[in-house]
Amino acid sequence: LSQVQGTHPDCSIILHFQEREAECLERIRSESQTPALPGQEGCPTEWDGVSCWPALPLGQSRAVACPDIPNVFKKSKGLIQRNCTEWGWSLPSPPYHSACQLETLGSNDTEAKACRFVTMKVLYTCGYSTSLAALLLAIGIFSCFRKLHCTRNSIHIHFFTSFILRGTAVFIKDSVLFSDESIDHCTMSTVTCKAAITFFQYSVLANFYWLLVEGLYLQTLLLLTFTCDRSYTWGYILIGWGVPMVTVGVWVLTRLQYDNHGCWDDYSSLYWWVIKAPILLAIFVNFLIFLNVTRMLAQKIRCPDLSKTHKQQYMRLTKSTLLLIPLFGVHYVVFALFPKHVGVDARLYFELVLGSYQGFLVALLYCFLNGEVQAEIRRNWGKWQRSMESNVFNLATQDFTA
Repeated sequence: LSQVQGTHPDCSIILHFQEREAECLERIRSESQTPALPGQEGCPTEWDGVSCWPALPLGQSRAVACPDIPNVFKKSKGLIQRNCTEWGWSLPSPPYHSACQLETLGSNDTEAKACRFVTMKVLYTCGYSTSLAALLLAIGIFSCFRKLHCTRNSIHIHFFTSFILRGTAVFIKDSVLFSDESIDHCTMSTVTCKAAITFFQYSVLANFYWLLVEGLYLQTLLLLTFTCDRSYTWGYILIGWGVPMVTVGVWVLTRLQYDNHGCWDDYSSLYWWVIKAPILLAIFVNFLIFLNVTRMLAQKIRCPDLSKTHKQQYMRLTKSTLLLIPLFGVHYVVFALFPKHVGVDARLYFELVLGSYQGFLVALLYCFLNGEVQAEIRRNWGKWQRSMESNVFNLATQDFTA
């Protein structure tokens, strides 16, 4: 998502320790304002970099459990003990790496992991670049040929535009968050990075809602008569661009009010459901449309009164939309139901690498493989060739008569 979609595991670990440290330091500040009574001296609350040790009277001991953090400690039920002595807190016994069995990550593993992310970035950069070029060409084709101007292709252009925004948002987000290696993107919290994440989330929402519009339009065509009527155009625009705008606006206000930390890319936050729930809703509605359109299409094609031309029109638009609905929705639903630390590599591959070529696939299905578009291009190409031949003939005739 992509977003990289999901907080990187390393960032989750860092943010976890920072939150625990902040809680512990707040406790220390609170205790420092209440001086100890005579005869109650002991060891004050202390943060040792891993755990918070509450204040303890002299001569007593305390045990804390290992932090429950995947990919850092193998055991979460181990206990570490410290004593309060006249010289202060004793060293942890047994040490964290022994009691909690610290996960070991060799330098070779780290280098391989870094190499994998670099390779993935190259792949999705190529994917988004290919998609952007194909989508811009497709929009140019639909815009240039007057015969292709109708509601159906207008919706396609909006759908293409949502993919262009998504690809652009990915490049902007990468340039803001990862252009400078000296910046700690896990803790960075600037207006620029929040704006980049907000723009990205809007483009993702618009993407799914214009796919929903494609499904709604297809169902409308099957329910009514195949037509280029523009009466529903503004309704489609409100769904495709308006719903994502309202959703992102609510999300931004919620984050500003209740969870305004980091760059808003911590997808473990409960407020992330403000974005996730509308996307899942759009996918669910599209799935219902998928089932309904399949049923109606079977009835339409078997209808003896339907002309061959209308059957071809239904089939041409239907096969594209019916392919896109499950293709774009299934992987999102699957990953949305799993915890973020499960299948991280597979998630990144699907959301970044394969997701980057979705725009190219859309342009291919709706434009380049569209028989109506191909026929119009051939007609104009033939017209241009005849015009050029006529001009050459006229120039040759003028030279001969001169």
